[in-house]
Amino acid sequence: QVRLVESGGGLVQAGGSLRLSCAASGSSFRLNVMGWYRQAPGKQRELVARITGGGTTNYIDSVKGRFTISRDNAENTVYLQMNSLTPEDTAVYSCAAGRTVSALARDIIDYWGQGTQVTVSS
Repeated sequence: QVRLVESGGGLVQAGGSLRLSCAASGSSFRLNVMGWYRQAPGKQRELVARITGGGTTNYIDSVKGRFTISRDNAENTVYLQMNSLTPEDTAVYSCAAGRTVSALARDIIDYWGQGTQVTVSS
Protein backbone atom coordinates (compact mmCIF):
# COMPACT_ATOMS: atom_id res chain seq x y z
CA GLN A 1 0.00 0.00 0.00
CA VAL A 2 1.49 3.34 -1.06
CA ARG A 3 1.62 5.99 1.61
CA LEU A 4 2.40 9.66 1.09
CA VAL A 5 3.61 11.64 4.10
CA GLU A 6 3.94 15.41 3.93
CA SER A 7 5.95 17.71 6.12
CA GLY A 8 7.02 21.33 6.18
CA GLY A 9 3.81 23.31 6.49
CA GLY A 10 3.34 26.06 9.02
CA LEU A 11 2.80 29.74 9.62
CA VAL A 12 4.88 32.32 7.79
CA GLN A 13 4.67 36.04 7.17
CA ALA A 14 3.95 37.41 3.74
CA GLY A 15 7.09 37.45 1.66
CA GLY A 16 8.51 34.47 3.48
CA SER A 17 9.33 30.98 2.31
CA LEU A 18 8.41 27.42 3.16
CA ARG A 19 9.52 24.08 1.79
CA LEU A 20 7.12 21.17 1.69
CA SER A 21 8.27 17.58 1.42
CA CYS A 22 6.36 14.46 0.54
CA ALA A 23 7.83 11.02 0.92
CA ALA A 24 6.22 8.00 -0.70
CA SER A 25 6.64 4.63 0.91
CA GLY A 26 5.39 1.17 0.11
CA SER A 27 5.70 1.62 -3.63
CA SER A 28 7.31 -1.16 -5.60
CA PHE A 29 6.89 0.76 -8.83
CA ARG A 30 7.70 4.23 -9.99
CA LEU A 31 5.19 6.96 -9.33
CA ASN A 32 5.36 8.55 -12.75
CA VAL A 33 3.93 11.86 -11.67
CA MET A 34 3.87 13.56 -8.31
CA GLY A 35 2.44 16.90 -7.40
CA TRP A 36 0.87 19.26 -4.94
CA TYR A 37 -2.75 20.30 -4.67
CA ARG A 38 -4.08 23.00 -2.41
CA GLN A 39 -7.50 23.89 -1.16
CA ALA A 40 -8.43 27.05 0.68
CA PRO A 41 -11.68 27.38 2.63
CA GLY A 42 -14.58 27.99 0.29
CA LYS A 43 -12.47 27.49 -2.81
CA GLN A 44 -12.02 24.67 -5.26
CA ARG A 45 -9.08 22.37 -5.04
CA GLU A 46 -6.34 23.26 -7.52
CA LEU A 47 -3.28 21.45 -8.77
CA VAL A 48 -0.47 23.84 -7.90
CA ALA A 49 2.43 22.01 -9.49
CA ARG A 50 3.31 18.60 -10.84
CA ILE A 51 6.49 16.85 -11.93
CA THR A 52 7.00 13.71 -13.94
CA GLY A 53 9.63 11.09 -13.35
CA GLY A 54 11.58 12.62 -16.22
CA GLY A 55 11.57 16.01 -14.55
CA THR A 56 8.97 17.82 -16.64
CA THR A 57 7.22 20.39 -14.49
CA ASN A 58 3.99 22.31 -14.72
CA TYR A 59 2.66 25.14 -12.56
CA ILE A 60 -0.49 27.16 -12.27
CA ASP A 61 -0.01 30.77 -13.33
CA SER A 62 -0.40 32.24 -9.85
CA VAL A 63 2.72 30.48 -8.52
CA LYS A 64 5.01 30.64 -11.53
CA GLY A 65 8.31 32.25 -10.62
CA ARG A 66 7.64 31.80 -6.89
CA PHE A 67 7.24 28.05 -6.40
CA THR A 68 9.59 25.29 -7.52
CA ILE A 69 8.74 21.62 -7.54
CA SER A 70 11.47 19.00 -7.56
CA ARG A 71 11.79 15.32 -6.85
CA ASP A 72 14.24 12.66 -5.84
CA ASN A 73 13.30 9.63 -7.89
CA ALA A 74 15.50 7.26 -5.94
CA GLU A 75 13.68 8.18 -2.75
CA ASN A 76 10.22 8.73 -4.31
CA THR A 77 10.17 12.12 -2.64
CA VAL A 78 8.79 15.38 -4.00
CA TYR A 79 9.46 18.87 -2.73
CA LEU A 80 7.73 22.20 -3.14
CA GLN A 81 9.84 25.27 -2.46
CA MET A 82 7.53 28.22 -1.94
CA ASN A 83 8.98 31.72 -1.99
CA SER A 84 7.44 35.19 -1.85
CA LEU A 85 4.38 33.77 -0.15
CA THR A 86 1.22 35.84 0.02
CA PRO A 87 -1.93 35.44 2.12
CA GLU A 88 -3.62 34.11 -1.03
CA ASP A 89 -1.36 31.05 -0.78
CA THR A 90 -2.96 30.07 2.52
CA ALA A 91 -4.47 26.60 2.12
CA VAL A 92 -4.15 22.96 2.97
CA TYR A 93 -1.49 21.54 0.66
CA SER A 94 -1.74 17.88 -0.22
CA CYS A 95 0.73 15.67 -1.99
CA ALA A 96 -0.60 13.49 -4.76
CA ALA A 97 0.83 10.87 -7.04
CA GLY A 98 -0.15 8.98 -10.12
CA ARG A 99 1.02 5.80 -11.76
CA THR A 100 0.89 7.30 -15.25
CA VAL A 101 2.56 10.47 -16.46
CA SER A 102 -0.72 12.11 -17.42
CA ALA A 103 -2.62 11.10 -14.28
CA LEU A 104 -2.69 14.37 -12.35
CA ALA A 105 -3.22 16.45 -15.48
CA ARG A 106 -6.34 14.38 -16.07
CA ASP A 107 -7.34 14.75 -12.42
CA ILE A 108 -6.66 11.08 -11.80
CA ILE A 109 -5.17 10.81 -8.34
CA ASP A 110 -3.98 7.37 -7.42
CA TYR A 111 -2.53 8.32 -4.06
CA TRP A 112 -3.13 11.17 -1.61
CA GLY A 113 -1.24 12.49 1.35
CA GLN A 114 -2.97 13.64 4.52
CA GLY A 115 -2.38 17.33 3.86
CA THR A 116 -0.41 20.03 5.62
CA GLN A 117 -1.62 23.50 6.53
CA VAL A 118 0.18 26.52 5.12
CA THR A 119 -0.85 29.85 6.60
CA VAL A 120 0.56 33.14 5.36
CA SER A 121 -0.08 36.17 7.53
CA SER A 122 -0.21 39.69 6.15
